[in-house]
Formats: sequence, structure tokens, C-alpha cells
Amino acid sequence: MFKHELLLSAFLLCVGFFGSIISQNMVRALMCLESIFNAVNLNFITFSNLFGNQRTEGEILPLFIIAVAAAEAATGLALALVIRRNRRSTRIDQLNLLKW
Repeated sequence: MFKHELLLSAFLLCVGFFGSIISQNMVRALMCLESIFNAVNLNFITFSNLFGNQRTEGEILPLFIIAVAAAEAATGLALALVIRRNRRSTRIDQLNLLKW
């Protein structure tokens, strides 16, 4: 009954992990991280519906995850913009800002 939702969530999780490992662009890595967050949210909502609506943690917790993801996206994109201005590139493998 909930097989399709769980398969979609597993697919989103795999694409997000694969994309975050392979991507060299910082913005693409942030998008893959958002895909991972969406897979987790889909799992919470699917299991909440699977086990009944007596408890609402499965529907409230994704709201907090979305809020954290929005803050992460805003902070990450602001950092990417600053790095783009200073280094003229957003490639992850070319960044050595933390080295002395």
C-alpha cells in the first residue's frame, strides 16, 4: 500500500547521496542535500500514515526539517555567493579557504 512512497523516498535518498558525493559545484551539492531532506520528510509522513493518526509527530517533524533546510539553503547560498565573488568559482575541489 505504501510501497510506492517508500520507493520514491529511497530513490530521492540515493540520488541525493550520489549527487552530493559526485558533484563538484557547491550549489548542486546543496540541491542534493535538499533532496536528502525531502526523502526523510517523505519517510516521516509515509510512516505516520502507515501507523495511524493517533500521534502527529510524523507530520509535525517535517515542518521543523523544512525550516532547518530553508535556513541551511539561505546560509549555504550566501556563502556560495561570497566565495563566487572572491574566487570566481564555486567548484568544491578548488576551494582551499580554510588552509593557512
